[in-house]
Amino acid sequence: MEVAISAVTGELLSRFISFLMNKYRSSLSHAHSKEQKKMMERLQHLLMRAGTIVEEADARYITNSGMMTQLKKLSEAMYRGCRVLDTLRYGTLQDSGSFDEVSNDSSISCLYLAKRSRTTGKAVHLESHDTLESLEIAVANMAEFVVLLGGCDRMSRRPYNVYLYTENFMFGRHAEKQKLLSFLLQHSDPHGDHAPAILPVIGGASVGKKTLVAHVCGDERVHSRFSSILHLNGDSFMRILDNGRSMFGMVLVVITFSSDIGDDDWKKFHSFVITMGRGSKIIIISRLQSLARFGSVKPIFLTVLSYDELRYLFKTLVFGSVDPMQHPRLVEIADEYVKVLHSTQGSLVAINMFADVLRRNLNVQFWRGILERGLRMVKRNLSIYGVHPTILIEQGHPVDITDFALHPLSMTRYTVNVSTKKESPSVTFGQLITDPSVRPKEDFILISWESRIPPHTSFARFVTSHAQDTHEGPGRKRRGVPM
Repeated sequence: MEVAISAVTGELLSRFISFLMNKYRSSLSHAHSKEQKKMMERLQHLLMRAGTIVEEADARYITNSGMMTQLKKLSEAMYRGCRVLDTLRYGTLQDSGSFDEVSNDSSISCLYLAKRSRTTGKAVHLESHDTLESLEIAVANMAEFVVLLGGCDRMSRRPYNVYLYTENFMFGRHAEKQKLLSFLLQHSDPHGDHAPAILPVIGGASVGKKTLVAHVCGDERVHSRFSSILHLNGDSFMRILDNGRSMFGMVLVVITFSSDIGDDDWKKFHSFVITMGRGSKIIIISRLQSLARFGSVKPIFLTVLSYDELRYLFKTLVFGSVDPMQHPRLVEIADEYVKVLHSTQGSLVAINMFADVLRRNLNVQFWRGILERGLRMVKRNLSIYGVHPTILIEQGHPVDITDFALHPLSMTRYTVNVSTKKESPSVTFGQLITDPSVRPKEDFILISWESRIPPHTSFARFVTSHAQDTHEGPGRKRRGVPM
């Protein structure tokens, strides 16, 4: 009897302790949820204020360098805040049980939940507080900026410009755009010499140099200021000496250099531009930092967008008008894409290329399948060449795209002056990745992506079968290709 009473007492005590522990955990969870909700509300409010300031600043002509620096810092804090808000928002969805999405792949669910649980720990909590504090300080410090902004002239928005800012838009680069505008609209010293002001725009591959310049050159004030805008390249820019004698007034010359040039050639070109109207200006676009020596003002150096900026851009492009809250798992997979793309220099071409394909099919398996094919392609090229495919493309070497095309193919740069390639059929990356059967039997042009905004650049590659590819690559010997 005593044994039975002892057992019952122990069971009741155990249940009571368990009840108290569960109640304690529940109270802690409720307190944490309440605190997190308040943090999200404060963050949303600050992001709304920051976004309003950035949008308004983007529609004004800013000439003050200090204001440009402030604008850059605010935009950086804003993009970071957007990432942290997403982390809190989707973590809350998981905790509330609203994270269930139809999927037959239990391994994906387990992987997702395991990864999500690791992101909701103490590190995220601390980062959330740090981000919130930084954004609060940034917004609070913008009071004087907002007052000064009211004295800046407003840009005129044509219907096409409005369209650009809704979908086909130039993302970010707010401070750089303002600096370029200030350079072009600044009046020359009437008592100075006739030498044109020169601004180099330097940056790596696919960071948006040409898009930035084209966007600014499309401004109404820039158009009305210059009598003509000439776009030249490094191979033919000297022809202006023969064909430009009849130009009058202020001229804007935009030159894109893919390789360095001699100082003597530049002096000849510069001497000719001096004969043009006072106030003429030159913009140099190049990847080469050595060309910054020709600048008369401090160059604009375009670096790869930060992870937070790339994430914001990719999420905007890939979901379009669809609410990401309806597809939380896809948001998680999108983060994986951004991590991979940012680790490979954050090419804007790659960001747009993948976003264009993924937004057509908002399916977990489809998104993850393309990501896995991309990772296999990287692994294959590292195994064959010992070099990342991004570097191979930049250096003009072939890249193995078997994993993307599901057929042994090699891709290299497209050279338009080769007659056999001019006549080749073309296929877009989206067509090839979603339906490999569209692949032509002969050599073809692969359109990686075509910009939807000026200068509407088309990024093309030439694709051939492995049997025809005799390039040995920059590193190791290619398998199946004789030395």
